[in-house]
Amino acid sequence: MRVFIAGATGAIGSKLVPLLLADGHEVFGTTTRPERVAAIDATGAHGLVMDGLDAASVRAAVLEARPDVIVHELTALGGGVSDLKHFDRTFATTNELRTRATDHLLAAGAEVGDVRFIAQSYAGWPYERTGGAVKTEEDPLDPTPTDASKESLAAIRYVEEAATGAGGLALRYGALYGPGQALGRGGEMVTMLEAGKLPLVGSGTGITSFCHTDDAASATAAAVLRGAPGVYNVVDDEPAPVSEWLPALAEAIGAKPPMHVPAWVAKPLIGEHGVSMMTKARGASNAKAKRELGWTPTWPSWREGFRTGLG
Repeated sequence: MRVFIAGATGAIGSKLVPLLLADGHEVFGTTTRPERVAAIDATGAHGLVMDGLDAASVRAAVLEARPDVIVHELTALGGGVSDLKHFDRTFATTNELRTRATDHLLAAGAEVGDVRFIAQSYAGWPYERTGGAVKTEEDPLDPTPTDASKESLAAIRYVEEAATGAGGLALRYGALYGPGQALGRGGEMVTMLEAGKLPLVGSGTGITSFCHTDDAASATAAAVLRGAPGVYNVVDDEPAPVSEWLPALAEAIGAKPPMHVPAWVAKPLIGEHGVSMMTKARGASNAKAKRELGWTPTWPSWREGFRTGLG
């Protein structure tokens, strides 16, 4: 297969390239920076410069590659989300990539004809914050998101509906961790915890589903060949409350246990959305991805992942 990865130097794209090459695919990977093309070429893939927000740039890259599969991994997060209080502001460019860039990629793919489309989405806080603690793909997304996350949730809905409407797949990755991530050695989140600046807010009853970047990539590689159109939660086997995983993370990195802070104290600092993630978020089930993609996570639990997989 000829596989086109939009965002081949990102957290998932960079791990996906060697997996697809090892499977015998011909890979075309994009970057916004010309100086990174050589690094993509060095892997055995074909590096291309592309601006996902420029329709002409996307069209030129896709038509040059003439792929059988397009994988949309474009984000602008840089490994961290530092401002939970102004969540949509942090995600502004990523939200454009989930809307405008999705349209550009689908339009270019339609010119090539009969292209399988796979897009990145997210599992966790977008789910409805009521009902069961662990959600499946059949459960609704949040009809009443926090004010700070409305634009980001709308962009997630957009990319999922556009991808599946075109007969493609939307992969809802869990909270990513691993080398180079905010939740990785030297990353923003780990550094804050080491400095005692990442507290446990309120009851810590918000549920998180994690996904190591290795597993996000392997699930995406599986989706290149398998899986009916639709959405898939790509998460590990063990959704867990913040009250459980945050102290475990502190122990794994040799930090002091996080302090407890009442929600009303934290809200002026991290906003309603940050408090909601800590106290109300829901986890996700990976049963569908295991069943239909034939995928099994190498890191089935964050417990082991935090001990040995942070980098």
